[in-house]
Amino acid sequence: MDARQEILGILQKAFQIEVDGYTFYSMTAERATKPAVQELFAKLARDEVEHQKYLKGVMRNYDAEGLAAFSLQRRAPELKAFSEAVFSEKFRQQAQGAMFEMGVLSVGMTLENNAVTFFTRAAQGAREEEVRDFYAFLADWERQHFEALQGLYNSVRTDFWEASGFAPF
Repeated sequence: MDARQEILGILQKAFQIEVDGYTFYSMTAERATKPAVQELFAKLARDEVEHQKYLKGVMRNYDAEGLAAFSLQRRAPELKAFSEAVFSEKFRQQAQGAMFEMGVLSVGMTLENNAVTFFTRAAQGAREEEVRDFYAFLADWERQHFEALQGLYNSVRTDFWEASGFAPF
C-alpha cells in the first residue's frame, strides 16, 4: 500500500470513528430519561458531527492539496470548557446509583480510548511530519472526550456501588 492509500485509509477510519461515536451518543441521549444525562450525550453527539465535518474537509483538501491539507489551522481541544460543561453536580445527582448511566459512561470511555489508541499508533507510523502531527491532534481530540467521561464515571462510581449494595468495602 502506498503512502497516499494509507493516509486515505486512516482518514476514512477516523471518519467512521466519528460516525460510530455520533450513533452511540445520539442513541444514548434519546434513551436517557434524566435531563443532565440527555444534555451530556447530546453534546457529545454534536461534537462528533463537528469532527465529521472537519475530517471531510481534510479529506477533500488532501485530494486537492496533498500534505498541505494537514497544515490546516487546528483548534486545540478545550478540555477545561468541555469538562466544566459536563462535570456538574446535577449530572452526578441524576446519575446516582443508575446502572444505565454507569454503563453508557463505560462504553463511551471504551469508544474514546480505542480512538486515542488508533490515532496514537497512526501518528507513530506516519512518515511525514505534517501527517504525524495531525494524527496526534486527532488523538488529543479524542482524549478530551475520554478524560471528561472518565471524570464523570469516577465521580458517580462510588454512588453506583453503594446503590447496588457493594459498599462499604
